[in-house]
Amino acid sequence: MKNFNSKITLNLDSDAEVSVKGFIAPIEYTQRDYHVDWDELANLKAAEPEKQYPASVFQAFLPSEPVSVGECWQIEEEAALTLLRQLSPCPQLELEIGGADSYGLWACLRAYNDAFAEIMFRIHAEFVLEKGWFAPSQFAGYMVIDRLEKKVVSFKMYVPDATLNFDVRWRIFGDERRAADIGFCPQMELCAGAKDVLQDAKFAEAITEEEALHTLMLCFYKSAQINWVSLEKALELAPALQKPIHAISSGGPLADESC
Repeated sequence: MKNFNSKITLNLDSDAEVSVKGFIAPIEYTQRDYHVDWDELANLKAAEPEKQYPASVFQAFLPSEPVSVGECWQIEEEAALTLLRQLSPCPQLELEIGGADSYGLWACLRAYNDAFAEIMFRIHAEFVLEKGWFAPSQFAGYMVIDRLEKKVVSFKMYVPDATLNFDVRWRIFGDERRAADIGFCPQMELCAGAKDVLQDAKFAEAITEEEALHTLMLCFYKSAQINWVSLEKALELAPALQKPIHAISSGGPLADESC
C-alpha cells in the first residue's frame, strides 16, 4: 500500500445532531436451532429503532491529531458503547466469547478531498443477554464527513454478511454450564444520512476499501501479517524459494469472531 505524507484534521460541529436508525432482522439460521428454542434469540430486535445523538458521539470516532490516508487510530470506548446500546441495552467490549486477544476499536482514514473525508472502522463487541451472550463476527462501518459544514453526511455500522456471522453462549443449564451455537443474521446495523454520497467523488488521496479493511484487520490479528497462500501455490513456490512448507488446517475463519 502506498504511503501518504499529507495529513488532515477531522472535526465536527459540536452543535450538530445525527439521527440514527437501528435494524436487527430475524435470525435465519443457527446450527442447533437456538434461534427457535431460545426466546431471546427468537425475538431479538433493535432496542431503539431511531435515536438522536449529539455530534460529540461521532467526534469520538475521529482522531485527536491530524492523520494521513491509511493511518489508524483507536475509537473512544464510550462512544461505541453509546451507539451499540441502540441495538441492545448491554453491549460490552471485553469479550466473554472471543477472549482478551480480540479486543479493539480501530478506525482508518480511507480517502479525502476538499469537500469530504471518509473513515472506515472495525469494532469487536458483544451483547450481554439475560441468559447468555451474543457475539457478532465484527461491527464494520464507515463515516463520511462534510469537511466544509463539519457534519456527518453518511454513517453505517453493521455486521457483515457471511455464511455464519455470530456466536452465542446460552446459560441453558445455569451459570456453571454454557451451550454454544453459531448462526446467521441477515441484518444488524445502525445507519444515518444519505447513501452513495461519494459515488462520483474524486479524491485528493485515497486507498481502496479492500486496503482499508486489511489495514484495520492488522490492528486485531497477528495472523493477518502472514502472506497466506493455497496449498497448490505453496507447492509451486517452495522449490523455487528453497523454503519448507508450513501447512495449517483451520476449522473456522481467522479474520473475525464468528468461529
